[in-house]
Amino acid sequence: MSHRNTKYLDNKRIVYRRDPITDKPTVQATYWDHYEDGTYECYQLFRSRAKITTYKSLKWHLLVLWYLNPQLDQEEFTEIADVISSKQHGFTTFAIHPEMVRRMVYEISMLDLDEPPKNKLRKVIFKMITPLSTKDKLRIVGSIIGKGKKIHEDDIYNCMLNINDAGSKITVVGLAKNLNCSPRTIHRNMCEELKREKELLNKQL
Repeated sequence: MSHRNTKYLDNKRIVYRRDPITDKPTVQATYWDHYEDGTYECYQLFRSRAKITTYKSLKWHLLVLWYLNPQLDQEEFTEIADVISSKQHGFTTFAIHPEMVRRMVYEISMLDLDEPPKNKLRKVIFKMITPLSTKDKLRIVGSIIGKGKKIHEDDIYNCMLNINDAGSKITVVGLAKNLNCSPRTIHRNMCEELKREKELLNKQL
């Protein structure tokens, strides 16, 4: 499987990560911020080893890039979409016909960007430059989100990404341990989409 390379985006100065802009953290630590009620304003594309595995996910990634980079014209956006959607560049796990990419670009360019793209809720956001290991991050998230607090689907998803980044297989028991809750709680809050994502991430190891 080819290694994803963001050098193209970096050379073009394309923004693909943005911290919350209006939501304020409840707690600010040296290497992380905690939002007690969560925030939808954090966009961190390509922050983990996980690749784009579905057409829906590809469209969402492109929509976020279009939203975060209002300076782009349609021609520049199309060029970026070609790079992201091409399997050889390591961003996706599947091949997609160029005509479908063109259609996707057109649909996105017609959307009203006054409304931010739908995003996952984040409660703990780690700084981009941090000496913390993936295990450290999992421990911190578990201590903050764990027992006595409601586990959200997005908490499970972010934990899945961190476990995948550590090169470990995602299991219900592992999720429960890292989120400091019971396996029953994970089962109760794990929708079918998360179950499918769990299998796809495990296949990428």
